[in-house]
Amino acid sequence: MSKFEISDDADELNQEIDDTNFPTRSNSISFGAANGNGSTGSLNNGYGPFANRRRSSSIRRTESEMTEGDENGAEAAAELTGEAVNNNGGENGASTNVTAISGGLNRARPTPIRTISLSGHEKCTFHHDLELDHKPSTREDLLPLMSKSYRMLLSSLGEDPERQGLLKTPERAAKAMLFFTKGYDQSLEEALNGAVFDEDHDEMVVVKDIEMFSMCEHHLVPFYGKVSIGYLPCKKILGLSKLARIVEIFSRRLQVQERLTKQIAVAVTQAVQPAGVAVIIEGVHMCMVMRGVQKINSKTVTSTMLGVFRDDPKTREEFLTLCNNK
Repeated sequence: MSKFEISDDADELNQEIDDTNFPTRSNSISFGAANGNGSTGSLNNGYGPFANRRRSSSIRRTESEMTEGDENGAEAAAELTGEAVNNNGGENGASTNVTAISGGLNRARPTPIRTISLSGHEKCTFHHDLELDHKPSTREDLLPLMSKSYRMLLSSLGEDPERQGLLKTPERAAKAMLFFTKGYDQSLEEALNGAVFDEDHDEMVVVKDIEMFSMCEHHLVPFYGKVSIGYLPCKKILGLSKLARIVEIFSRRLQVQERLTKQIAVAVTQAVQPAGVAVIIEGVHMCMVMRGVQKINSKTVTSTMLGVFRDDPKTREEFLTLCNNK
């Protein structure tokens, strides 16, 4: 097997690898000359905390509308029934009565949640359940509720939220949390911005020591470290800064390091369909340093190897050597 061919096992791994917490459900992104911007691919958004939040808010809104719909439907049914009986007689009136009641019930019935992605909705950041209004809240709209929650947290700790030093702390904390999790608003297609280029290059590309900051989803405290990414191009290369942007998308979410490593590798695979991708992350977790066992010098190293990096020991060794060279 050639060094730059993906084995069947590696290809299956690329297909079956977990894409939890991804902004897209598609397997690949293709770029060409079909569109004016050079992009021929499309991305569908997946589940995310804000999609779930929007889904729950729409359900609550539907429930509140049910009562109003019941009342309006009953009034319309009564009016139409009376009109039909007076104008057309019993038989026609009875028929209209059924239609009016049916219409009232239809208005009262909650709109079902739809989860099938349709053409034209691929770039919707929050969009998964196709709500009728299609106007999801911005992250800034969350600030009042988040600030209230932080204020309640301060009170629960025995602090006085009204004292001078804490007056604006809830709002500051809310804004900081939105920044720490800004990756939920970013998609792979937006980050790449068409920076995929046709190039007759088939040697290893490595960008190492990319700084990474993320939030542990178990304790909501930071973990940070460095990411090294390598891939073997197949006639397509990715703008070097885009590798750092991919790291930023997935690290700026509630994460575990193991999943973060895998997501970065899959994203590079989606972007340029290389012969293989390798990702190594070395992280320091404050949940181990500041609490619990409090081991301040501990580091966590995770790796994901796809394609020839998994199948070919020499290719994997070359990548590890390049990463370890200072």
